[in-house]
Amino acid sequence: MSLYQPATRPTLYFIGVTTTKSSIMRVFPAWAAHLGLKDAVIKGIDFPLHAEPQAYREAVAFIKADPLSLGALVTTHKIDLYKACRDMFDEIDPFARGMEETSCLSKRDGRLVCHAKDPISSGLALDGFIEPGHFARTGAELFSIGAGGSTIALTWHIVRPERSDDVPSRIIVSNRSPHRLDEIRRIHAEIGMRVSVDYVLAPRPEDNDAVTATLKPGSVVINATGLGKDAPGSPLTDAVRFPERAIVWDLNYRGDLVFLDQARRQQAERHLQIEDGWTYFLHGWTQVIAEVFHIAIPTAGPDFDRLGEIAISAAKG
Repeated sequence: MSLYQPATRPTLYFIGVTTTKSSIMRVFPAWAAHLGLKDAVIKGIDFPLHAEPQAYREAVAFIKADPLSLGALVTTHKIDLYKACRDMFDEIDPFARGMEETSCLSKRDGRLVCHAKDPISSGLALDGFIEPGHFARTGAELFSIGAGGSTIALTWHIVRPERSDDVPSRIIVSNRSPHRLDEIRRIHAEIGMRVSVDYVLAPRPEDNDAVTATLKPGSVVINATGLGKDAPGSPLTDAVRFPERAIVWDLNYRGDLVFLDQARRQQAERHLQIEDGWTYFLHGWTQVIAEVFHIAIPTAGPDFDRLGEIAISAAKG
């Protein structure tokens, strides 16, 4: 017997770890009303970190077969779900194929389509708060803590040929397990990185502190681990020393954001620019909603700003 009940209304699924805690459960109905998505609803599907492949396959099989289950946003499980279900997708977009992850499932003419939207959504978020020419002007580096799908997408975006010489002088990726580092190293080799990349095994927060201490002024330090949201804590210790004028970005916007608290304690002394994951959240969801419901949603300007206002209002409700 299936674990899942057939949808009775057009349904977008949210595949994550703690989906009921996400503000999207309040935001989506408000967005749906604004966007004219009549009767559309959102439902969460929670899996533990690195769930069994069969669990992912059962969820994807249900979505694929159920007429009113229109698609899904995938977070945290992007790589594991892709690997478990690759043979079930009728189409795989070039980003998903190249990065071997999925953040979005949609249907087109009865076919299940696998997308990786992170290269677009993370790029839009990053470019929204880093001034054009920052890396070329400062020689700054980029340190992404966590070697999952978000880091794969971000590092792809930051070295695109369109950026010319406005790229980090060095990229560092750390992770607690060697397996993920091996994966991202292989994907980077296939993509062709035009920037030197260091892959650092960092089983302890102190290991990430040590990398942070080597960074040049103006460097970007990213928490791409899920710590603070999917699990408690920070990938750094309270003893960390951020570079002068660093840009400190937590991809999370909810939870106990210890990483951002650590940065705020040094903000004045070190002249830090601190960013949370709210805009990343907006771009990530609107990109998926546009794909799943086959509508156009702007990525900037008054109409996008209005979606942000609706989200803030709904999230507080």
